[in-house]
Amino acid sequence: MKELLPILPRPARYLGSEWGVVRKDPAKVTARLALAFPDLYEVGMSYLGQKILAHVVNLRPEYWAERAYTPCEETAAILREHNTPLATLESDTPLADMDVIAFSLTHELCYTNILYMLDLAGIPLRAEDRDESHPLIVAGGGACFNAEPMAPFFDAMVIGDGENAIVELLDTVVAARDNKIPRKELLLKLAELPGMYIPSFFEEQEPGGPVKALIPGREIVEKAIVEDLNAISFPTGQAVPFGQAVHDRLTMEIARGCTRGCRFCQAGMIYRPVRERDPENLHDILIKGLEETGFEETSFLSLSTGDFSALDTLFARSFDHCAAEQISISLPSLRVGSLSAPIMERISSIRRTGATIAPEAGSQRMRDVINKGITEPEIMDHVQLLFENGWQSVKLYFMIGLPTETDEDLDAILDLCTKVRQLGRNLGVKRLQITAAVSPFVPKSHTPFQWEAQIDLEEIQRRIGHLRDIFRQEKQIRLKYHEAEMSFLEGIFSRGDRRLAEVVERAYKADALFSSWKDHLQLEPYMEAMRECGLDWREFLGARDQERGLPWSHLHSGLSETFLRKERERALSEKITQDCRYHACRNCGVCNFDAHESSLENQAQSKAIHPRIVFTERDQEGEQPPYNVEKPDLTIKGGHYRLWFTKLGPAAYLSQLELQSVFERTFRRARLPLSFSAGFHPMPRISFGMALPVGVESRAEWLNIFLREDMEPVAVAKLLKGLLPEGIDMLKADRLSMGKKQPQQVEEVFRISFADDNCVDQYINQWMSFRDANELSVEKLTKKGKVKKIDLRAMTKSVEQVDNTVEVVFDWRNSYMSPLTIARAVMPEATLLDFSLVKTAQRFDAKL
Repeated sequence: MKELLPILPRPARYLGSEWGVVRKDPAKVTARLALAFPDLYEVGMSYLGQKILAHVVNLRPEYWAERAYTPCEETAAILREHNTPLATLESDTPLADMDVIAFSLTHELCYTNILYMLDLAGIPLRAEDRDESHPLIVAGGGACFNAEPMAPFFDAMVIGDGENAIVELLDTVVAARDNKIPRKELLLKLAELPGMYIPSFFEEQEPGGPVKALIPGREIVEKAIVEDLNAISFPTGQAVPFGQAVHDRLTMEIARGCTRGCRFCQAGMIYRPVRERDPENLHDILIKGLEETGFEETSFLSLSTGDFSALDTLFARSFDHCAAEQISISLPSLRVGSLSAPIMERISSIRRTGATIAPEAGSQRMRDVINKGITEPEIMDHVQLLFENGWQSVKLYFMIGLPTETDEDLDAILDLCTKVRQLGRNLGVKRLQITAAVSPFVPKSHTPFQWEAQIDLEEIQRRIGHLRDIFRQEKQIRLKYHEAEMSFLEGIFSRGDRRLAEVVERAYKADALFSSWKDHLQLEPYMEAMRECGLDWREFLGARDQERGLPWSHLHSGLSETFLRKERERALSEKITQDCRYHACRNCGVCNFDAHESSLENQAQSKAIHPRIVFTERDQEGEQPPYNVEKPDLTIKGGHYRLWFTKLGPAAYLSQLELQSVFERTFRRARLPLSFSAGFHPMPRISFGMALPVGVESRAEWLNIFLREDMEPVAVAKLLKGLLPEGIDMLKADRLSMGKKQPQQVEEVFRISFADDNCVDQYINQWMSFRDANELSVEKLTKKGKVKKIDLRAMTKSVEQVDNTVEVVFDWRNSYMSPLTIARAVMPEATLLDFSLVKTAQRFDAKL
C-alpha cells in the first residue's frame, strides 16, 4: 500500500511510522499477528484493547503484532484499481501473508466492515472456504459473547480477557506449524484453551435456539479470565496517533469489571469480578506513559471509574505532575455521587471540559428497575458540585425503551433536566447549557434483560418524537438522540443467531459499510437481505422464552442463569441490588472464594477468582481534607526559538494539523518547559511557517516556539534529536527576539524529480516551456464564491534543469499558490505517482 501513498486520501492513516510503533525483523520472528480494527484509523487508535494486546504480544521477541484498520471507501477503490491488497501499517505486509488476523468486535454494527477488510485482503469470507494457505481469522471483544451472526466467518473467537489467550493462541499456532498439524487439528488444540470458541465445532439446531456441540465434552466455552491486572504489563510506550484520534490521550485502565449491577449493562455482567490496579502501579504507568507518549491529556478508565476504591489516593499523587505540565485528567464513566469535592476542585483547576453524568432514566422508579442505585437528591448534589467548581455545561445520558417504561417516565427526563437548569440559574452560572443525550435501549445477552423485547423502529421514533415535542420550547436545554435505525439494527444482531450470517454477507455486497457512522448508515440493504433470506426482524427484537435455550447459551460468562432470573424479577419488582464489592455477595456464580463455587469450573481449579480491590471501603467516602490547588504560572516567556527540521519520507504525508500535534507531543516528551497562552483553554505558544502541501518533502522547514526558560539553542535542538517520527530530523535551533513578528520566507526553492525515466524529457520540456511563457493562469474560487484568475508564472522566479531534475524558485511576495498545484498545471498529464517535490531552501527578505 505504501507505494500508493501519494494518491491516497488522508495518507497519514496508512503510514505506520508513528512514534512508539514496534518494528521487528520478519526473518527473526516465528509468528506474525495482524490486530485488525473494523473502523477508520482515528477510531481504532482510540481503542485501548488493541494497544494492550499488541503490547503483550510484542513483549515476546519471537512474535510480532502489527495493526490494520478499515480504509475509507475512496482508498479501497484505489487499492482495487491498482490490484493492491490491504496490508499492515508497520511493515506493509499483505494481510493474507500473516499467520493470524485478530479482529476486535466492539459492537454489532462493525460486522460488514470485517467482511470488507477480508475482501480487500483477498481472503475468502467464510471459514469453510479457507485452507492451510490462509491466515487464521480470529475475533475478540465484548460482542463475541454473542457473535453467532458472524460465526461462519471466523475460525476462532476469544471470549473474556485476551492478554493470556492471544499469546497462548500464537504458541499453539507455531507448535502446529512446526509439527505440520493440519488446520482441523489445530482448531482442536485451540479449543482446549480458556476462552477459545471454535464456531465450526457447533451447529445450529432450531432457529433462535441453542447450538449443538459437535465435540463431546466441549459443550460449554468458559470465558478467559485474568486474575490480577497488576501481573499484566501495561503499554506505556504505545503508538501515538498522527492527527486527532477520537479519544486522543493516554488512557489507563485502572480497573476491570463492575459489580454495580446495572441490569442493562452487558460489560458490567460479563467482565466480573472487579479487579483494580494498585495505585503505585498506576502512578508509575502515568509517569512513564506521559514521558513516552507526550500526550496532553490522560484518562482513568474503567466501567465505573468513580467506584475505584483508591481514586482519591491515585488522584492526589497524579495531580501535581499533570498540573505542572498543563495535562488534563479525564474521569469517564462516573457514577453520580462517586466523585469527592476535592477531586472535582482539582480537575477544574487544570482544564474544564463539559461534564457528563448518566442518570439513565428520568424517574426514580425506572432507575430502580435498572438498578442504577442513585437518587434525584444525589444527582442534584453532584451537579451542584460541578457548577460550584466552574462547569457551565452538563450532559445527562438517558435511555428510552427500558422494560416497563411509560410516557410518564419520558416526561420525567425533561423534569430532571429543568431541575438541573434551575439549579444552575440559582447558582448564577453564566453560559449555562444542559444537554439530554438519549439512546434507545438494546437488550443484550448475559444480562437480566436478555429475555426482554426491544421496542421497534416505529416506537423508538414515536418516543423520540414525544421528547422532541416537550423539549422544543425549553431554553438552555438541548436534546440529542442516537439514531433510531442504528439501535434497531444493533438489536437485531445483538441477540441474533447464525441465520443472520447470510444477511451480513448480502448487506456487505450491497455496500452497507461503516453502519455505526450516521452519514453512512443504510438500513435498506439489511432489510432487503432479511427479506431475501426469509427472516422477520420482529423475531429478533421480540421477547424470549425463559424456558428455552438461547443462541449464546454455550458461551459462559460465569453468571448463573439463576442469578440473571432473580435480577430480572427484582427489576420488575423495582428492587435495588447493592454492589457486592462493599455489601453482601449475591452468588452470581463467578467467584470461588469463601466456600463459593465458581461456575467457571475449568479455570477455578487453578485460579483464585474473586474481587481484587485496593481498599475495603472507598477512600472517597467520609470527610475529605481540602487539597491545596496550586498551579505554576505556565504563561511565562523565557526564550524564543526557531527550530529547523526536515520533513522527508513518510513524514511528507503529515498535514499541518498533524505536524503540529506531533511537535507538541515531542516537546512534552523532551521535557521542554513550554510556554502556554492564557485563558480558558491554554495552548502551547508554537507557530509554523508556510504550510507544506501533503505529499511534498522538505529539507528546510521551521517553526517558532516560546519556552518558559532561557536555554541555549544548541541544547534545545539536542533534546529533540531522535524523538521525532521517521522522516523528521532536527537540524538546528536559532534564537529569536521576544516579539511576535519574526522574519518570514519570501522565496522557496524546490527540486522536482520524475518516477518514469521514459517521461523525463517530456516533463522537463513542459517546465522549460513554462519558464519561457509570459503567463500561465488557473482559476480559483474565492471565499465569496467568485472565480479569480491566478497567474502562476508571476509567482515563479526561475526554472532550471539540473541533470534529470528541475529546480524551481517560487516568489511568494505578492501571492501564494500550492507548489503542488503549480506542478500539476505545468504537467497536466502527470499524476502524483509520476513526480515528487522536495523543498531544498527558504529565502528571507533582507529588510526583515
